Amino acid sequence: MPRVFIAVEIEDVRILNEIIRIRDRVAACSSDIDLKVVEDENLHITLRFIGEISDITVKDVIKVLEGIRGFKKFSIRLRGLGAFPSQSRPRVIWLGISDGSTQLKLIRDHIESGLRKLGISGEREEFVPHITLARIKSFRSNQCIANLFIELGNIEVGTSPVTRVKLKKSTLTPKGPIYTDLFEVQLAD
Repeated sequence: MPRVFIAVEIEDVRILNEIIRIRDRVAACSSDIDLKVVEDENLHITLRFIGEISDITVKDVIKVLEGIRGFKKFSIRLRGLGAFPSQSRPRVIWLGISDGSTQLKLIRDHIESGLRKLGISGEREEFVPHITLARIKSFRSNQCIANLFIELGNIEVGTSPVTRVKLKKSTLTPKGPIYTDLFEVQLAD
């Protein structure tokens, strides 16, 4: 059974390169802390993690995604370094989305409604659009990370268009996940 999720990728290569540069600054703190950074090719915005589903259910999820074709293309602005659950006890370090987050939430709400009709239960946490840069495996107080939050907390990365939404398969390997596109929806002009 494939393990799947729905995502938006960063379409502007210059913005993606800037995200990678910021991610590398986070990675530079790894000598003091046990963290795993997200690989260049895996940086994205997860709209909805689904998990393992049957091939038949994958086809049903594709039908749900076809329902977002009417949503118009838009841009997102990437801004600010943050963490879940908090900057004082970070487990996930992320780059935030300011402009465009409302559109991402509307698309996600539409997807969520369709998934519920398929019997795929909702996620517990509120959807906060972001790009995961790294995951911290075990927390210890870390001055390097704390300094990055101060320095990059309000960083303006820039804007990138959102013209498509993808259903992706995640294959877990010892070196990290490998993502494969299963389906892509083009948004309207």
